[in-house]
Amino acid sequence: MTRTVPRRTVLISGASIAGPALAFWLNRHGYEVTVVEKADTLRSGGYPVDVRGTALDVVEQMGLLPRLRDAHIDLRRLTFLHGDGSEVTSLHPHAVTGGATGRDLEIRRGDLTDALYTAVRDDVEFLFNDSVDTLDQSGDGVDVTFRGGGSRTFDLVFGADGMHSRTREMVFGPEERFHRYLGYCFAVFPMRNTLGLSHETVMWNTPGRAAALYAVGDEDEVHAFLNFAQPDPPFDAFGSPQAQRDLITKVFADAGWEVPGILAALHDADDVFFDAVSQIRMPRWSQGRVALLGDAAHAPSFLTGQGTSLALIGAYHLADALADRGHAEGFAAYERGTRDFVTLTQDRIGEGGGTLFPTTAVALEQRNERLRSLSAR
Repeated sequence: MTRTVPRRTVLISGASIAGPALAFWLNRHGYEVTVVEKADTLRSGGYPVDVRGTALDVVEQMGLLPRLRDAHIDLRRLTFLHGDGSEVTSLHPHAVTGGATGRDLEIRRGDLTDALYTAVRDDVEFLFNDSVDTLDQSGDGVDVTFRGGGSRTFDLVFGADGMHSRTREMVFGPEERFHRYLGYCFAVFPMRNTLGLSHETVMWNTPGRAAALYAVGDEDEVHAFLNFAQPDPPFDAFGSPQAQRDLITKVFADAGWEVPGILAALHDADDVFFDAVSQIRMPRWSQGRVALLGDAAHAPSFLTGQGTSLALIGAYHLADALADRGHAEGFAAYERGTRDFVTLTQDRIGEGGGTLFPTTAVALEQRNERLRSLSAR
């Protein structure tokens, strides 16, 4: 009589990008996967994200590259403006981002999460509108109780629940230990395309403040982006949408160009994403039978343009490291194979976004000179 070995069971917290990507690869390696997500559905739409370099090889191996190429946003122009709204220069986005035409992808976040979910939904259990309440590790597994009631035991648990990861807090301690604030806050939200923008971004700057409108196509809607220097993280605003709106309104109160209209749209928007520009830096990404990936483990900040790519690459390496090893050995291999690349990416930004978001008039003029010289090429 042949005995079948039961499949190892895993729980992944978070169904954004890192979570479903890890679910795909672990399922392929024979794991029985459950994904829990506190939202009641996938977030659709959303601001554009970049998929670059090795991450393109990962999505190609997942069979998703043709679909993502179809969803590629062909941004053709990036225009920078002075404080009075006059033009500094206009150039191709790749001149600034270092991207490669035909190689790098820029897609709506929602198009990527949809593609990842579609690739795994038939093989993986998804629990929406629920989250992990407690984790209790033993030698045999991880006992998990859920907010929605019920409890289960898994062989392994993974936190793919973003920069403010609850999994990380439960297992490794408070976020403050690992949070490296880079001196800025930002908000992103949709608004009407009153300027008739198409396949382009327009960015207005004064020292320490930026406002941008992002038109991914010819739609009636654009994404508004507000970024501002802030010496200390406004912790009181993170949990309060009203406090966020009040802070932003105060910072941009005297701003020109289209900013008054953007602020009006901010007060009407019901889908505002507000956060600090920060990194997560941890000495290790696993403890016992729990491991972190994506922004929960090593958020690089949007200033690098690499958060999505790191999430996809990390998920691939983590699953591969666990394919034919026990969890302790596998987690160690995951760190060895990924950490240098993560550190290199995080270190690229130096002391924050000074290049794109200068905080002094002198630095802003120097940046504008660099942009004009790029444009002249």
